Amino acid sequence: MPDLNELTGNGQRVPATEPDKVPFSPDDEFGVSTRAFEEQFGESILETLNVEKWRIGIDLNEEFRRFRDEVREAEQSENSKEKEIRERFFPLLAKLENMPKNAGKHEALQEDLEATHRGLLFNGGVEACDGIVQIHDTLPLTIYQIGVSLVSYQGDQNNWGQRFFRHELRRKGIDVDELIQFLERRDRRDSSTRPPGGDQLGELVQNAMLQYAERAVLLRHSQAVWRMGHGNPVTYELLTGGNNLDLMVLATEMLRELIEQRQRFVFVASEPRDRLYLTIGQALRPMEYAIMGTLDDRLGTWFRQARFKIGVSKKLLWDQELIDSAEWIPRFIERVASKVVVGLFRTTLLAPPQVFYAHEDHSKIAAHIAIADSMLRVQGTPLLLHMAQHTCNAVFGDSLEALAEQAYAAAGAHNRYFSGRSHRVRS
Repeated sequence: MPDLNELTGNGQRVPATEPDKVPFSPDDEFGVSTRAFEEQFGESILETLNVEKWRIGIDLNEEFRRFRDEVREAEQSENSKEKEIRERFFPLLAKLENMPKNAGKHEALQEDLEATHRGLLFNGGVEACDGIVQIHDTLPLTIYQIGVSLVSYQGDQNNWGQRFFRHELRRKGIDVDELIQFLERRDRRDSSTRPPGGDQLGELVQNAMLQYAERAVLLRHSQAVWRMGHGNPVTYELLTGGNNLDLMVLATEMLRELIEQRQRFVFVASEPRDRLYLTIGQALRPMEYAIMGTLDDRLGTWFRQARFKIGVSKKLLWDQELIDSAEWIPRFIERVASKVVVGLFRTTLLAPPQVFYAHEDHSKIAAHIAIADSMLRVQGTPLLLHMAQHTCNAVFGDSLEALAEQAYAAAGAHNRYFSGRSHRVRS
């Protein structure tokens, strides 16, 4: 998606010439230059961190005046930028090269939204899915529980759950020799490896496996014409498989079926994290949406990282064609992710803009479904997704902890579970 400042009046891209404005890769997300800090905060990082100039205590009157002036100036700048985006940026979207169908800003008409309510949402034509991961973590045993719920407005709901019992820690624990080697590497100032006992598998379970489960339930179990999911349909964890080649292939093949064959899906993310998207979204009026570009643009920036080159010596089968595993992700981005559009919508002036994803051939209906469902909540987010999340919490809730407590009690370790840690992770 183009930056507003990269466009000339005739809609042609111009190359960025300032080295300091080259976008960071996700690996560099915490990197910031001295110049960038000064541009954004109006003072050097050394001045900011000079505690001798910090105020003692809080003068509420003075702080309020400063907050008021800063907010007023920011709002004036934002209003000016919104006007410029509506007058210059939105009209250019549809004229740019390599843009998807329906690119640009559109208004969802009231009669079309009412038809979407009657013809799709309220008669069960759309089903939404959401899930959670719960973890019971103790020294003798770690238990993972994945729960996924599928709901519709007809009152239908189904729930799927899976539990994993991690035996590796119970069987092995932390190898003392590994701990000694780690201390020796620290003594040599070698920080190339993680400390022993790190829970890489836990991160994989929490992210990639939950995201896979949600999308697989939508694909395999939903009988609705349209399927609604949470977040980006092609997440970083699914695209890489958490550095697991088998999971990468399984996840991307499932996503191919969802995107290339099913096509009628809409995924809605939360408020945009990208400041550019947030700025553009704030320029939308209620019941407006904008198709900004395709998902391959965003995924292409991820691909340049070395972690995508897993299993490079293996051959994989793509539609009866054997290809190098290193070619798998680039081909997926080029042929599959390029069919997914990225858009923004807004329901009220009081609600923040939302990001949505849909197949390029069905983006107009997908946008109307997202807006029509989000009209039903003050927060401006899809009510159906909220119902799926609420159902998932109600069904699975504290079931993992209850089962674990009873099992420890039956084993004669009544207080064992109190030393454990339990938490939930949503997608």
